[in-house]
Amino acid sequence: MPITPLRQPNGEWLRLEIALPGYSVWLRAWQVQVGRVKLYLLDSNDAANFPAHRGITSELYGGGPELRLKQEMLLGIGGWRLLAALGIKPDVCHLNEGHAAFAVLERARSFMQEIKQPFEVALAATRAGNLFTTHTAVAAGFDRFTPALIEQYLGHYATDELGISLHDLLALGRENSNDATESFNMAYLAIRGSGSVNGVSRLHGKVSRHLFESLFPHWPEDEVPVGHVTNGVHMPTWDSAAADELWTKASGKDRWLGKSETLEQDIRRVSDDTLWQFRLATSKSLVEYARERLAQHYAAAGASSETVEEAKHLFDPNALTLGFARRFATYKRPNLLLHDPERLLRLLSNPQRPVQLIIAGKAHPADLAGKALIQKWIQFIRRPDVRPHAIFLSDYDMHLTGRLVQGVDVWLNTPRRPWEACGTSGMKVLVNGGINLSELDGWWAEAFVPDLGWALGDGQEHGSDPSWDAAEAEALYERLEREVIPEFYTRNEKGIPTAWVARMRESMARLTPQFSANRAVCEYTEQHYLPAAIACQSRVANKGAFGKQMVDWRHSLDQKWGTLNFGEVKVATRDGKHIIEVQVGLHGLDPKAVRVELYADGIKDGPLVRLEMTCLHPLADESGGYAFSATVPATRPPADYTARVMPRCDGVAIPLEDPRILWQR
Repeated sequence: MPITPLRQPNGEWLRLEIALPGYSVWLRAWQVQVGRVKLYLLDSNDAANFPAHRGITSELYGGGPELRLKQEMLLGIGGWRLLAALGIKPDVCHLNEGHAAFAVLERARSFMQEIKQPFEVALAATRAGNLFTTHTAVAAGFDRFTPALIEQYLGHYATDELGISLHDLLALGRENSNDATESFNMAYLAIRGSGSVNGVSRLHGKVSRHLFESLFPHWPEDEVPVGHVTNGVHMPTWDSAAADELWTKASGKDRWLGKSETLEQDIRRVSDDTLWQFRLATSKSLVEYARERLAQHYAAAGASSETVEEAKHLFDPNALTLGFARRFATYKRPNLLLHDPERLLRLLSNPQRPVQLIIAGKAHPADLAGKALIQKWIQFIRRPDVRPHAIFLSDYDMHLTGRLVQGVDVWLNTPRRPWEACGTSGMKVLVNGGINLSELDGWWAEAFVPDLGWALGDGQEHGSDPSWDAAEAEALYERLEREVIPEFYTRNEKGIPTAWVARMRESMARLTPQFSANRAVCEYTEQHYLPAAIACQSRVANKGAFGKQMVDWRHSLDQKWGTLNFGEVKVATRDGKHIIEVQVGLHGLDPKAVRVELYADGIKDGPLVRLEMTCLHPLADESGGYAFSATVPATRPPADYTARVMPRCDGVAIPLEDPRILWQR
């Protein structure tokens, strides 16, 4: 691989020191050249380290919480220090999941040293340049550490390096800062240290708003500040040689180097015959690969020569091939297709319309339930009557995934909604002409339309109800038997399944550009990176003057917020409009430091109403209050509208950076 030690100008290996309790860990740095991009890797396998700690970076899923905390300290703190050692000062730091969240602390610490200001000011200034992307759809997926573990490993870092108390550090990772028993949540730290937060699909954004709702008490769930940028995949990584040739003829070799507006029409001009011959070629290539890999597996396992030879002749390149490959976890329901083994066998072994199934995947080393799911598939596939129709390919990795997504006709995905945050595997078949049959979860919930593929589920959540799993298994068999298989085998006089090819063409044309990395990177750049860079530059300017201003504004709110109250409400209706006036007691707080709004829930799934009220005049009483007014259409009764007050400071993201809100009772 193009990987080399990262060296200092004097030729010495670049090494970083990270203080841990009782000892330091030395990190070596490696540089990987990925195209025009440099990837830096941190490695604790340094001779200066205590032997037990040389393996901290050796594997991702080994050990327990203590090792995990060490890894995340090395990644977050060490990662930011590496950038500093290289003279790299990024405006934007993109945190993928909470694992690297300690980087927000180290970034603030380094800025503290630069501007000679407290941690609170430095964090306020630098957080605008941090973007947090969450990837998990369940609360249990976030890394949590006990307060004792945080104190042991980060207590001195907090007091000596950040200048804050352990309580204040723990508060950054807690829902309730005063609950001494609450664990430290890395996702909470990432949220409180970032200027923007997003999920990885539209549905996952909604799920994440629910997961993080408790951090924004009294705010409606729809207003929890978590957006979404749906993932995309790097199509040149996943397309086959045949797919590359097809797309090159249709759209040119440089089709992925810019925006992709013309790709949809380009692929629509490809003839049925060309598309079908392309699919036959890729199916043949996959079958040959599967035969070779399975034969090698049997030979290595000491199987008989007859078994090895049989593997070299399994499968038919002209038969319908279904693919299912992913991490085996219970929420992904990899055995939904195996719900009725005899029915599945009848489906696979139909002599007029044969179907062949390729399964691949691994379970987490500690996931006994996931391993049991794999064992059930192996037991089914080993049956003599099943063996000609289904195979399990072991040693699942990216290379195997690439071959599968290039050659399968239908990609299956059966997670339990809404636990699939995005599920990018199905995106990888698009460029290769594969078609998706998936639960309405993750990316497929926003991609699916009936002429592009097939869907499972009703678009609702049903938890882990076994009866619903059984119903969806029945629906999966029905979809295959009544729609997928007949469409594949219904041919015209040239032997081409015209309806299938039409579906394949539309999937390629409409979904490939939409779910490519090109679109995802453009969205991140336009919606997050550029605004974050501008905001960060503004905040760190003049030695963090904006951060100091922000902290002073927040302290002023701390003193006055508890005294705010609502007074009299007046409503006048004329000319088809309600004029609503609300009195708000501010008790000395500058009216410019707050925003007063009228709020109403959306009607029939429509958008909620947020209308800023205009400050009319100060009140004559002693509340230090003001009258605020707004006009709304009289199509809804005045009682639908509620006044509310929230903090306001130009350039500050509310409620992400200050979740306070006061509602009219």
